[in-house]
Amino acid sequence: MKKVPVLLLALALLGIFMASAVAAYPQRSVTVVCPWGAGGGTDRLTRFMASQLEQELGKPFPVVNRTGGNGAVGHSAGAFAPPDGYTVTMVTLELATMHWMGLTTLTQADFAYVIQLNQDAAGVIVKADAPWKTLRELLDDIKAKPDTFKFSGTAAGGVWDLARIGMLDKAGIPVNSVSWIPTTGAAPSIIELLGGHVDVITCSLPEAASQLAAGELRALAVMSDQRDPAYPDVPTLKELGIDWSAGTWRGFAVPKATPQEVVDVLYQALKKIVDADAYKDFMSKNGFGVLIRGPQEFADFAKQQDADLKNVMELGGYLSK
Repeated sequence: MKKVPVLLLALALLGIFMASAVAAYPQRSVTVVCPWGAGGGTDRLTRFMASQLEQELGKPFPVVNRTGGNGAVGHSAGAFAPPDGYTVTMVTLELATMHWMGLTTLTQADFAYVIQLNQDAAGVIVKADAPWKTLRELLDDIKAKPDTFKFSGTAAGGVWDLARIGMLDKAGIPVNSVSWIPTTGAAPSIIELLGGHVDVITCSLPEAASQLAAGELRALAVMSDQRDPAYPDVPTLKELGIDWSAGTWRGFAVPKATPQEVVDVLYQALKKIVDADAYKDFMSKNGFGVLIRGPQEFADFAKQQDADLKNVMELGGYLSK
């Protein structure tokens, strides 16, 4: 009988062991990395999904907030963890902007994608007593009086600023025709708008929901492919002839070398969760837009976002030299 070389035998046994481990995944707790601070929207969604995964897969899914570097710290911690399925990251739109700004060498190619959970489109919002009743009236005014109007919504180079840049560019208006007044987010920008310190804000409609409902603010448009069911009277940019959509998004990803069998287990569990009423109720209560993409579709979307946002950041002068 021919002897089997010791190395080949060891490799065969290792393969059997790894296949068995994958088949039984997860065998222990799975760390869920959230790149943003506790209490924020991304953290709330991450913790809800982690609790649902615990129920579905029978092991703990503890959430760890790894903040800093405009998302670079947490995304890097997740991408460069061992690719064994025991680190899952809630990735966000900033994955497509951080490296272009020179904050990290990490890119969308460093992850394998499991599922996209959410997308919140940018809205164009003004005070209820503003002179513009439609987006076209606002854009015509900007063209006629460049360097007059002030926009806000978040930090310079943040998601809502990039949404504003893309909108103006697609409308054929120089992006520097308006001033961007940076803030720490939508909430302070709304205060600035109500106080008359800025003229327009771009942020998601749910972020301004209470002021819109109270009649203090008016939404002129939303930057999505379809109208938001919660705001059926607000037209999309595409309806108005402006081929642009933009917004923030969230989803789960794992290190790129993670076994496909592990990705499949996670995806099947997560798909079951997002199809359930508990998920839909949570998203509705928190004002999060629901958009589900599976592994390949999510990967393609992340790659496209990387290319699209590079162009927008270059237009805004935010591209790292």
